Amino acid sequence: MRIGLDILGGDFAPEATVKGALLAAEELKENETLVLIGPKDKVIEIIGGESKVPIQFDFIDLEEGIPMGAHPYKSYVGMPKATIPVGFQLLREKKIDVFASAGNTGAMMVGASTVIKTVEGIIRPAIAGILPKPNGKLSIILDVGLNPDSKPDVLLQYGVIGSLYAKYVFGVENPEVGLLNIGEEPSKGNLVAKAAYELLGDNKQIKFRGNIEGNEFFQNSMPEVIVTDGFVGNIVLKQAEAFYMVLKQAKLDNPFVERFNYENIGGSPILGLKANVLIAHGKSSPIAIKNLVLQSRPMVEANLASKFKKIFDDIPN
Repeated sequence: MRIGLDILGGDFAPEATVKGALLAAEELKENETLVLIGPKDKVIEIIGGESKVPIQFDFIDLEEGIPMGAHPYKSYVGMPKATIPVGFQLLREKKIDVFASAGNTGAMMVGASTVIKTVEGIIRPAIAGILPKPNGKLSIILDVGLNPDSKPDVLLQYGVIGSLYAKYVFGVENPEVGLLNIGEEPSKGNLVAKAAYELLGDNKQIKFRGNIEGNEFFQNSMPEVIVTDGFVGNIVLKQAEAFYMVLKQAKLDNPFVERFNYENIGGSPILGLKANVLIAHGKSSPIAIKNLVLQSRPMVEANLASKFKKIFDDIPN
């Protein structure tokens, strides 16, 4: 397995990314290689000399990265030798099995949509957020920002995509899907939610529980997959971050609260693509980068793209 990491991606790069890569290398297996995409000399300098470079490291030596505030499309097209465009090219050519970056999110989305592209049959890919439960298990919510407006057929596909992720990455054999709404009754919600409810309920490839309300979040009863549009999903995710900050400021020492810390999650997968892509918080610390790298492994092992293709071949568009 070859895991591609953008060394120049993030507010604290390259120091944070290199130190995070070092932490991740300690947990990589013999058949796993971390491909560092960025300036090799700078990496070696941060590590403390070539003799200290872990055996798990490989290098794609590049000097240029896309700035965090740069225009996504213009910078992507105008900087073909930057880490993000080269990373996507390596991914398309299957020289790496996954590409992860804490860099310019817009540029990452340009690469995902124009170079990797979505699996045939999938209308829109989605960014999935990871949500903890008190019992130690996880749920995902999608979308969390990629598509602010989602039609009912897109929400149906989120349910299918999310179910495959929960099954093959989380190991849940028959994951439940819930549609985020303002009430549990089928008649609740706007026109999009009502139509999505019907589509999700009629689909035999998922286990649809029905509508769920916001007060079920972070409970053990929370379904493994929560479906919503990117506008609402992003608000939910940011509210969880705010919840974590408030509790930390209150000096509440609780293991469950710490699971809300984005550092312990790593990043967010973009689901529905032909290859594996993860994006991370721009302010990612070394710990967050380490978890970003480790989070990418089960995605590769699950071979999600082939599973998306198989199931969407059978879904009418």
